[in-house]
Amino acid sequence: MTTAEILTILQRDIHSAVFATLDGQGLPQTCVIDLMLSDGDGLYFLTAKGKSFYDRLMARPFVALSGMKGRDTLSTVAISLRGAVRNMGKERLGEIFEKNPYMAKIYPAAKSRQALEVFQIYRGEGEYFDLSQQPPFRQSFSFGGQAVHQTGYRINAEKCIGCQGCRSVCPSGCISNTIPRVIDASHCIHCGNCFGICPVKAVEKIS
Repeated sequence: MTTAEILTILQRDIHSAVFATLDGQGLPQTCVIDLMLSDGDGLYFLTAKGKSFYDRLMARPFVALSGMKGRDTLSTVAISLRGAVRNMGKERLGEIFEKNPYMAKIYPAAKSRQALEVFQIYRGEGEYFDLSQQPPFRQSFSFGGQAVHQTGYRINAEKCIGCQGCRSVCPSGCISNTIPRVIDASHCIHCGNCFGICPVKAVEKIS
């Protein structure tokens, strides 16, 4: 799946996401924000200048967010990302109202929209996680020139002795039957069972 496709799912299908920012004391604050647009340059949302969320964005222009869709846990698709934001003022505000007509019910008059400003997440990285597939599927992604920082676990081929320990405790069956063992990162759920059981410490945590 391309990054553009993932961002489209996040903006169009999930739409409302939980955003985390830092306040003046460096403590995390969360709020639910609608994602209004997505394109090849990132994601777009807006907020009013009178909100504390606006102040936090201006003071520390970085966010982390998570959104999910699904009827229950085993039908869930979740997307998380963290990235840098910039204030775009009124740019694309008209387009946002055109493509999200419900906004006109919240801010019905042009004068009432004067407080609104658009922000763009222009650089970031994240993860797509699909529990509706078995085994679960995960994919890292990035945009705006941001590098992807891999997480999870890998097996050091030089240390692996080919025992069945890691395979016996893997809930998603993502470890190969070949020797040395190999973890399929796209299906690993990061439980750490393999790390804990390996007798020769061949499993390494990626952070």
